[in-house]
Amino acid sequence: MTTNTIGTNKSQQPISRNKLLGVAGIGWLFDAMDVGILSFVIAALAADWGLSPSQSGWIGSVNSIGMAVGALVFGVFADKVGRKKIFMWTLVLFSVASGLSAFTTTLVAFLLLRFLVGMGLGGELPVASTLVSESVKAKERGRVVVLLESFWAAGWLIAALISYFVIPTWGWRVALILTALPAFYAIYLRWHLPDSPQFTVKEESKKRSIGQNIKDVWSKKYARSTLMLWVLWFTVVFSYYGMFLWLPSVMVGKGFDMITSFKYVLIMTLAQLPGYFTAAWFIDKIGRKFVLVSYLIGTAISAAIFGNAETLSILLASGMFLSFFNLGAWGALYAYTPEQYPAIIRGTGAGMAAAVGRIGGIFGPLLVGFLLTAGYTIGFIFAIFCVAIMIGVIGVVFLGKETKQLELE
Repeated sequence: MTTNTIGTNKSQQPISRNKLLGVAGIGWLFDAMDVGILSFVIAALAADWGLSPSQSGWIGSVNSIGMAVGALVFGVFADKVGRKKIFMWTLVLFSVASGLSAFTTTLVAFLLLRFLVGMGLGGELPVASTLVSESVKAKERGRVVVLLESFWAAGWLIAALISYFVIPTWGWRVALILTALPAFYAIYLRWHLPDSPQFTVKEESKKRSIGQNIKDVWSKKYARSTLMLWVLWFTVVFSYYGMFLWLPSVMVGKGFDMITSFKYVLIMTLAQLPGYFTAAWFIDKIGRKFVLVSYLIGTAISAAIFGNAETLSILLASGMFLSFFNLGAWGALYAYTPEQYPAIIRGTGAGMAAAVGRIGGIFGPLLVGFLLTAGYTIGFIFAIFCVAIMIGVIGVVFLGKETKQLELE
């Protein structure tokens, strides 16, 4: 890759595309590490505190409630105060709250802190992808944003490693303390991350009201794209958090002990990286809609097989394909979303879409907990997620527009 410059830091020195990708990507990695560890912590907490499946489901759902609030609030303010400031604030919020959650002794306190973690996480993700989208050339924008998303796989991998080696020996509290480390990284961000070049030249954004920005997202020009994004985000997040936050618990439910379940989920997590890298290659070669549609269909098929798997080999293979396709689709989703709007409402539009998605993330884990308590099989539950994913596919096919090589407004 070349290292063309895309912005300046505080000392007005040019910063390369690769450096921006690295700086934003490491923040993304810490986000994934927190979410990834949560999926393992849920399984550990269930054993430690004697939680029911419904109570465990609430842990994942309150995280998504916070993400919905954070995506909306911080997405709107990203169009008022800049992408960089919001990126820093949200990073500190979720890091500190995650570290404090390690010291809780009641489920209520843990849920309250997980809400704050979710706010920071939900605000950071769309803002970071918007910042990177606005900072690279159209011909490579899709690839770079998907590569940014690939840091998510690295974070999940670290989370799986920490969970496998730390939780069984030192417990879930130590694992959560490790997620507080990103707070120190925010200091580095302050000095080395430029704001979006598109935002800095849009001074009129400061004169616009938040209400006007929200209204414009649903104006005639952008209503079709907004509807498509809301359907897509809801179905993707609903299915992702319903399936992936429960993966370790599902493995335990299929008869494996906790340590063995963690090991198998770690193996499945490795498949996320090639999912991202192949999506990154296809997205600028063939297009956003192709990657979203094909990878989401692959996700639905893999989920159906995983939910009904009866042998270890099929379970592992389908789990790896599930990780491969689903996370590749996520990369395309983050590349596709900011491209639907002009710079002046891009943070608002992306944040609102992500917020709607997080509503799906609230119901996904709760649904799994409710249905497991009611006696439904994993196969039936995963079939529901397959249907949801296919609704998202239909939305992209009929409402989505191709944005490959499109210059951002």
